[in-house]
Amino acid sequence: MTIDSAIAKLLSLDPDATRLSGAGAGSSFASTSKITTKLSNGTEKHFFMKTGKGKEASIMFEGEHASLSAIRNAVPNLCPQSYGHGKFADSPSTHFLVTDFVDLSSRFSPKASSSSAPSLAAKLAKLHTTPAPPPPGESTPKFGFPVTTCCGETPQDNSFKSSWAEFYAENRLMFILKRSEKTNGADKDLRAMVETTCKKVVPRLIGDDHLNNGKGVTPVIVHGDLWSGNASLGKLPGMDAPEDVVYDSSACYAHNEYEFGDMKMFGGFGGIFKEYHELVPKTEPVDEYSDRVALYELYHHLNHHAMFGGGYKGGAVSIMSKLIEKYGKDE
Repeated sequence: MTIDSAIAKLLSLDPDATRLSGAGAGSSFASTSKITTKLSNGTEKHFFMKTGKGKEASIMFEGEHASLSAIRNAVPNLCPQSYGHGKFADSPSTHFLVTDFVDLSSRFSPKASSSSAPSLAAKLAKLHTTPAPPPPGESTPKFGFPVTTCCGETPQDNSFKSSWAEFYAENRLMFILKRSEKTNGADKDLRAMVETTCKKVVPRLIGDDHLNNGKGVTPVIVHGDLWSGNASLGKLPGMDAPEDVVYDSSACYAHNEYEFGDMKMFGGFGGIFKEYHELVPKTEPVDEYSDRVALYELYHHLNHHAMFGGGYKGGAVSIMSKLIEKYGKDE
C-alpha cells in the first residue's frame, strides 16, 4: 500500500522508500497499520498509524495525541511518542494518528525484559507524582484536560474544575449516566442510584475537605483507560530490551487513585499495587482506600454499560449498593 501524502509530509518520509502493512486487528473504532520506511543511511524505521472516518475519529485521535504527549512529558519511557494527527490529503474524510511503533513481539516473556529498567509500578509512581500544569491562563492546576479524550468510544467531558469531587461527580458519573440513557433508554432506578452516589457518597468519600485530612489531592496525569490490554512489555525506539509500556491512553488530570478503578475492574496487574504504594502512599484516610477504588471502578462499569449494555449494569448497581449502604445514609 502507498502512503498518503499528508503522512509523508508529517514524518518527512520518502514515499518511494516507504510501505504500509497491517498491524493487528485494530478495533471497532479504528484500523491500524505499520509504516516502514528506509532512511537515508539505509536503516529502517517503523511507525504505527490509526485511521478512522468522520468526526468521532477526529476527536478520538486528537485526544490520544494529547494524552500520549502529556504522559511522555512526565515519563518519556512509559509510552510511544505521538507525531501528530490530521486528515489524509487524498481522502479528507479519513483521519489519522501516527505514533512510534511499539515492538510487542507477541508480548514477549518476562525473562526478555530489562532487569535494570524501571517497573510499571515505578513508572506509574513517577507519572502520578508529577503535578499537572495549570490550564492556559490559570495560575494553579485543575482537574480535567485541555481536549476531549475517549475511553473506548466514549468522548469524555474534560472541562476543568477546581474540585476533584465535583469533577468526578459531574464530568464522569452524571455525564456517563446521560450517555447511557441515550443508548439504553431511561432507567429511573439506575438514575436514582447514580444521583444518590453523586450527592452523598462522592462528597463523603472523596470530598476535597475530606481527603488528606482536609488538604485535598493534587491533580496529576493519569492514563485513564489502563486495563491489562493497554499495557505490556514492549520495545520503543532506543530501548535495548523490552520494558513495561502503556498505550491507547485516555488521559486527564485527576486523583492518582482514579487510575486504579479500571486496573481493578479487569485485573491482570499482579502485585503492582504493593510496589506502587511503597513509592506513593495511599491517600488518607487509608482505611477508605478500597472503597475509593470501587467508586472509581464504578465509572468504567457505567461506561461499558453505555457502550455495550447487558450485564455491566449489574456491576455498577452492586458497587453503588455497597457504597450507598456504607456512606450514603442520612445522618
